[in-house]
Amino acid sequence: MFLAENDLQAIWLTLRLAGVVTFILLLLGTPLAWWLATASSRLKGPVGAVVALPLVLPPSVLGFYMLLAMGPRGPVGMITKAAGIGLLPFTFWGLVVASVFYSLPFMVQPLQNAFEAIGKRPVQVAASLGASKLDAFFTVALPLARPGLLTASILTFAHTVGEFGVVLMIGGNIPGVTRVASVQIYDHVEALEYNEAYHMAAVLLIFSFLALLALYVWQPNIRNVIQTER
Repeated sequence: MFLAENDLQAIWLTLRLAGVVTFILLLLGTPLAWWLATASSRLKGPVGAVVALPLVLPPSVLGFYMLLAMGPRGPVGMITKAAGIGLLPFTFWGLVVASVFYSLPFMVQPLQNAFEAIGKRPVQVAASLGASKLDAFFTVALPLARPGLLTASILTFAHTVGEFGVVLMIGGNIPGVTRVASVQIYDHVEALEYNEAYHMAAVLLIFSFLALLALYVWQPNIRNVIQTER
């Protein structure tokens, strides 16, 4: 399979974007998922709905509102300009911000399910032995939830790799800056370069299959691992 230099550049940019987004969402999504799994607050329903919103909202709609928010008159745009960062649309970090919101449920929901499967008893036992809430989270809940962490990370990475509508709205089509693999395929098809589009699409197809295969191999063992360690 032959890939041109601009195709390889798009693939590398896509992998870089997916890696950064997955890392950020691990930091932000893990405590959020823990709160959703354990909280009894009235805000749990609205927050859960906001987290799941990208699952049903058209990517172009989400991209449009994020473009407004990060634009020169938007709240995020005003903050980034005041901080000397400049505007985020049509930059790599603009893609990162948009992708974090768009891939949020793919990180939070598997983690929330993993935390709920653990139950409260292991954390209560740790608390009875003198562990603080923070210690119980890092030494008990998080290790028990590592299969869920793995699932969430794979889903988030794979979902970010396959993004199209949001990244096109926020990043446009700048080679080496915002032109990711999905946009590169679109460009090839528009230019009637079907052979090149086929090669790029085959790369994403193989990657998606391997990601799903990994999930189907590991997922049946998640509950067994949790039950064993409990």
